[in-house]
Amino acid sequence: MADKHKNFIGGEWVEPSTGEYFENRNPAKRSDLIGLWPRSGREDVDRAVAAAQAGFEVWRRTPAPERGALLKAVGDLMVERKDEIARAATREMGKTVQETRGDVQEGIDTAYYAAVEGRRLFGHTVPSELRDKWAMSYRRPIGVCGLITPFNFPMAIPTWKMFPALLCGNSVITKPGEDVPHTVSLLVEILEAAGIPTGVVNLVHGLGDEVGAAIVEHTGVPVVSFTGSTETGSVVGRICGQMHKRLSLEMGGKNAQIVMPDADLDLALDGVLWGAFGTTGQRCTATSRLLVHDDVHDALLERLVSRACELKLGYGLDAGVDVGPLINQAALDKVEKYVAIGKQEAELVLGGGRATGEGLDDGYFFQPTIFDNVKPGSRLATEEIFGPVLSVIRFSDADEAFRINNEVKYGLSSSIYTRDVNLSFRAMQDLDNGITYVNAPTIGAEAHLPFGGVKQTGNGHREGGWEVYEFYSETKVCYVDYSGKLQRAQIDNYDASPY
Repeated sequence: MADKHKNFIGGEWVEPSTGEYFENRNPAKRSDLIGLWPRSGREDVDRAVAAAQAGFEVWRRTPAPERGALLKAVGDLMVERKDEIARAATREMGKTVQETRGDVQEGIDTAYYAAVEGRRLFGHTVPSELRDKWAMSYRRPIGVCGLITPFNFPMAIPTWKMFPALLCGNSVITKPGEDVPHTVSLLVEILEAAGIPTGVVNLVHGLGDEVGAAIVEHTGVPVVSFTGSTETGSVVGRICGQMHKRLSLEMGGKNAQIVMPDADLDLALDGVLWGAFGTTGQRCTATSRLLVHDDVHDALLERLVSRACELKLGYGLDAGVDVGPLINQAALDKVEKYVAIGKQEAELVLGGGRATGEGLDDGYFFQPTIFDNVKPGSRLATEEIFGPVLSVIRFSDADEAFRINNEVKYGLSSSIYTRDVNLSFRAMQDLDNGITYVNAPTIGAEAHLPFGGVKQTGNGHREGGWEVYEFYSETKVCYVDYSGKLQRAQIDNYDASPY
């Protein structure tokens, strides 16, 4: 019988009020049942909110450097358990263990960065325009934060949200993607072992339209951070706008790698293989479009097809595997739908079907797929697929490449391969994305820099780096008047000025 796992509410591991559970299965081996996780309901969210509100009253009064010291301890425990967590993440998410080790390391980096920020929650002290008056600002926590995270980075993304929120003095309720409940359960175990106070961290498992919706709609949750599809993000945004909540959205992408005729083609080839087929294309920053100059198109495409044929598909814990499975049947169906669309719009030059054979038949494997002669503006060129499908688009000059890059509704990441330093700086200026890489693929964010995009990729906030701490805290301005008399700012100041 499969193990039944629990929610973590008010410092205790508890069963769901519903008494219902959902299966967590290995996407590479569907016969491998990892366990049963709570299919929670609104009552569980209500309990978590009450616990988080009580925890907030204790945690917000804890000095920020002390909060940072606890997160440093969390990072240390993650280091000790890094391989264990990575293997668990591969088993439930599917990407190779090399990738999940990187996923966990990003969480470790985020913990250590947050620990340092405990001594850097700077405000401002500025001169007052009046005599004998002091003016300053400081950052203070907001309250209960609802964190809703996806499947593709089961450790990194929850820590991106949770650690800054905690460092700023908030309490949290987190709901991981239902395909990857185990990894976040391990994270919460570590937080518990590190001594997080009761109620400060709460974990409620369940489905998005049940638990996720309950968190977003709850009046006791003033802050929401959501990573997922643009379609779902639009719904979350509407609800949070109506309820006047603080909201951070990190959503879709349709990222392009641009290859100029002077590029190092060996480097560009390595970049697009990793960007397009790493994590089976299931990254919001995945290289979905390859924009190639006419002069190098044929040479690069020939080598790309040859190298992509060599990629080994399989279970991510097995040696030598390059590409794991898609996460579930719905993801597989979506990729198949877009391949059918692509066959009507462009030329299929590699893949295009479900991968079968030894070690593959029990999982959601799909062949690395490449379309050539994709037309700018077509569905294949503009819609997010979230799978191992690459669209190759020709261009004749940099202006055309930049225009093609910018024509989609998303604006997360972009990349250009060139030896021309002037063109590199033009790209950084003119590519309409939140992130631009020069001579590197569209993936590879670092924990100490802001992460996010423009247009329908997000709503202006950023994960990571220093900016995320501004999202999870409020600015409060304070004035101290020690003049001993009423001073009416602009009224008295300018009327009484000797100048």
